[in-house]
Amino acid sequence: MYKDMIGRKSDKVKNMVERGLVRRFAESIGDPHPIYIDEETGEKSSYGRNIAPPTFPRVFDYGTVEGLRLPKKGLIHGEQKYHYERPLLVGEELYCHTVVEDYYEKSGGNGRMGFLAIKRYGEDVQGNIVFTEEMVTIITETVRKAMNV
Repeated sequence: MYKDMIGRKSDKVKNMVERGLVRRFAESIGDPHPIYIDEETGEKSSYGRNIAPPTFPRVFDYGTVEGLRLPKKGLIHGEQKYHYERPLLVGEELYCHTVVEDYYEKSGGNGRMGFLAIKRYGEDVQGNIVFTEEMVTIITETVRKAMNV
């Protein structure tokens, strides 16, 4: 179904770790830790400024992988992992992109399911990887039938 997409990637997209967005994100996940929202705490920290919560990269734009078309509903969030080289610093620019890592299928009790593995990258302005995000999306038999595949 998506085997031909393996290895394809999006162009890099510039993103900002904006103070206001970090504050709203921290509040929305119920974690208003001072390292995320209090400027004085950030300045006194070993980072010298505030950092973003670990799942903050969910708000970034990773560009579009040309040809990758997923249905708008009916997908299952299978797995998601983040790996950091260092925290995201409030005020910094990051360049993010997506790579389709794998696609495989398995048979289950509800029919054939597809597993789409995607990896996302966030790099600093020097091109150093700051974080990676690995995720697996499950495409059920029902969704596959709706897509006519």
